Amino acid sequence: MGLKCGIVGLPNVGKSTLFNALTETMNAEASNYPFCTIEPNLGTVIINDPRVDELVKIYNPKKIVPSTIDFVDIAGLVKGASKGEGLGNQFLSHIREVEAIVHIVRCFDDDNIIHVDGNVDPKRDIEIIETELILKDLETVEKRLEKVSKSSRTGDKKLKTEVELFEKLKEHFATGRLAKYFYDEQSDEEKAILNELQLITNKPVLYVANVSDTEVNGNNYTEIVKEIASKEDAKFLILSAKIESEISMLPSHEEKQEFLSTIGLEESGLDRLVHESYKLLGLITFFTASDREVHSWTISSGLKAPQAAGKIHTDFEKGFIRAEIIKYKDFIVYESEQAIKEKGLLFVEGKEYIVEDGDIVYFRFNV
Repeated sequence: MGLKCGIVGLPNVGKSTLFNALTETMNAEASNYPFCTIEPNLGTVIINDPRVDELVKIYNPKKIVPSTIDFVDIAGLVKGASKGEGLGNQFLSHIREVEAIVHIVRCFDDDNIIHVDGNVDPKRDIEIIETELILKDLETVEKRLEKVSKSSRTGDKKLKTEVELFEKLKEHFATGRLAKYFYDEQSDEEKAILNELQLITNKPVLYVANVSDTEVNGNNYTEIVKEIASKEDAKFLILSAKIESEISMLPSHEEKQEFLSTIGLEESGLDRLVHESYKLLGLITFFTASDREVHSWTISSGLKAPQAAGKIHTDFEKGFIRAEIIKYKDFIVYESEQAIKEKGLLFVEGKEYIVEDGDIVYFRFNV
């Protein structure tokens, strides 16, 4: 897909520890001092999907290809980042290149881990990050406004409209509000203009409250983050990066599940994080399945059948004839394509069909 989630936050909130656990590597250095991450680390993470496991049980394929998602560990931002503090401009440019933001917020006390502002305060920490992102977006708008203002003197109505829109956006940022609130109030035409700016504060956000290993169900700090996420209509979850790091080092799936069971969790925080990030990017999964291969394909939600076919091969899209669809829930009940056909549950769809999450698809094409 080429879509990425950027992991952001202040220094020493657990970003790199979490990234290492996600990718089950030690690629991102995790240290007790600011700016131990300078260049962004990119990791591709396999999505644990129980549906793949069920299809594998039925087909017993020679090959299994799961879905994946990309995460980028971006260095910690500090107050003044938009003005270059702590290499801030470099870090902010990395955030502009991702499609969604996973904002890690420190929600644990530990005298052995330095906090850049001296104490734990989730509300202040979130506001620092958001302010720096808003200031960076304001800088983007001002540069664009300067360029468009000169060109609009020719009397071009479209450019004049852009100038007026950007002036309003500047006023909006002056109130300390995120771009998404401004964006929601605009027409489709105005949104198209704003899209060209790739505004950071218009990207979807998932707040992750990082807690200690003894507070996996939350604490007073996490309640603050949850309230902020609710007001911003953002996603929210609680996890312990320390625990997730320990789980990621266990050699087998069974041992990981046993560990989770001992601490009263059914699913790891990382799995929840991955699944929520997948939704954040607006992605869904469809499957192709046979005794040769069970393949999980990632596409954007709302994609029509020919474009989904193109994900497999461009020839599939060019020569698309039809898509034969089996719903996953039906297949799990009847466990064979023949039984599905006999029950009238094989659906033949054309070019306008919008592929749904969990569809098992066979594409007919001719080139």
